[in-house]
Amino acid sequence: MYLQTLTIGHTIISLVAIAMGLAVLVRWVAGQSAAPGHLAVFIATAWITSLTGYLFPFNGVLPSHIVGVVALAVLAAVYVADRVRRRAGLWNGVYVIGIVTSVYLLVFVLVAQLFLKVPALSRLAPTGTEPAFGLAQGLVFIAFAIAGFLAVRRLPTSGRSLPA
Repeated sequence: MYLQTLTIGHTIISLVAIAMGLAVLVRWVAGQSAAPGHLAVFIATAWITSLTGYLFPFNGVLPSHIVGVVALAVLAAVYVADRVRRRAGLWNGVYVIGIVTSVYLLVFVLVAQLFLKVPALSRLAPTGTEPAFGLAQGLVFIAFAIAGFLAVRRLPTSGRSLPA
């Protein structure tokens, strides 16, 4: 029962994080400030998603653990850029790229999970090393790289910090 509850909770929190992160990213790409509520919910749920991933039973270090460590490091950099450095100068870029990277990592994991859990996708890439999986992840990466570039270029320069 514990594992089922953890899985459902972790999945819901992950999907909320992805939805909020994409909402932020869409606004930034459009050159608009993100709603502070969306940013706050995204960051909180992204932290919770990464942390709860370590509650699942495991033997040894898995790729998901490495992604989790990277995700937490990125979120720590976002925190420093926003709260400590107040997004001054280059720290604004660290903040924006950190948010984009964090959303990307969540979507990367979502795609990997879809290939594991959805039978039609699983048949295309049963081991996760097949071209279909690489193509899907490559397209996701390219989309986020373009969105990140546009977000950095178009994001307004004022009123972007998280609420205190």
